[in-house]
Amino acid sequence: MILIDTIYGLRGEIMEFRLLEYFMTVCETLHFTKAAEKLRISQPTLSHQIKLLESQVGTPLFERVGKKVYITHAGECLLEHAEKAFFELEQAQIKINEIRGLQRGELIIGCSGSHLLTSSIISFNQQYPKINLSIKELTTEETKEEILHNRVDLGIIFIDDLNDHLDSTPLFTEELLFVVSANHPLANLSSIELEELQNVPLTLMPKKYLIRKLIDESCKVLDFELQPKIELTNLGALQQMVSKNEIGTILPKSYLAGMNDPTIRPIPIIGPVPRKTVGVVYQKKAFIDTTISMFINFLVNTYKEHEDKANKLVTEK
Repeated sequence: MILIDTIYGLRGEIMEFRLLEYFMTVCETLHFTKAAEKLRISQPTLSHQIKLLESQVGTPLFERVGKKVYITHAGECLLEHAEKAFFELEQAQIKINEIRGLQRGELIIGCSGSHLLTSSIISFNQQYPKINLSIKELTTEETKEEILHNRVDLGIIFIDDLNDHLDSTPLFTEELLFVVSANHPLANLSSIELEELQNVPLTLMPKKYLIRKLIDESCKVLDFELQPKIELTNLGALQQMVSKNEIGTILPKSYLAGMNDPTIRPIPIIGPVPRKTVGVVYQKKAFIDTTISMFINFLVNTYKEHEDKANKLVTEK
C-alpha cells in the first residue's frame, strides 16, 4: 500500500509514482515488451508513459540500440533515487502497520542455497500460518544486490564480507567436507589432507559459485588448483553423482546435516579450508518490525539446534 501517489519531479512538476513504477520495471527487465507484460499493460502504452516521464525530467532515460535497451546515466541517477523513495514509503507503511497492530503478511528472502531454509520455513509456517514466505534462490552477491535494491526483505548468506549498507545476525559457521560414496576406497578415512584431493576424481560446482570460490582460495594457499572431472550447479546433483559413482565432491556441512543418506560418507578436510559465517542479512536503515524480528529469532534458535546436529554428523560417521 502506497501512502501517496505523486512526488515533485526534477523540474518542479508533479511526477506520478505510477510512472516511476513503469520506469523501474523497464530498468529491471531492460525489455519493453517483458516489462509491459509484467505490468499488465500494452507495450505502446508503456512506451508512451516512459516518454512522458522523460519529458518531465527533461532528458532520455533509456537508449535503444537495435533490439537492446540500455539505461542512460540520467536513468541510473533517477533509478537510484526512485528506489530510495519507494523504500522510504514502504518503511513508513510498515511502521504504521506496526502501530496499528497489523503483522506483515509476507517476507521475501534471498538465499544462496535453499537447503539453508527448507526445514526452517516449514516449522515457521506451522507456527505462523498467516505469514507467507517467498524464497528466491540467488548467489551471495545477487542476494546482497537484491537487498540493496529493496527487492527482498532479508538474505541468508555468508556474512564475512558485507558493505557498510548491510547489517546481519549470525546463525552458524559453515564448514566444507569431502564426500564420497559408502563404497568408495576412501570411505573409512577419519580425515583427509586438502592436498590429497588433487589425486581424487572430483565433481564440483562451477567457479562462479561461492562454495567453489572458497575451495579454490584454499587450494591457492597451497599453490595448486583442483581440476574437477564434472561441474554441476546443484548440491543435490553433486550428492547423487557421488552416491552412485566412484567420484568425490566437497559439500557444506549444513547441507549434509539435513540429509539422512546412508550411501555417502562425509570426511573432514585438514588444511586451510575456510570456515565462513552464515547469517541473516538486511539493510542497516530498514525498520525491523515484529514479523522480521520473529523470523530472525526463530532462525537463530533453529540453527543453534541445526549446528549441534551438523557437528554430531561428522563424529558419528
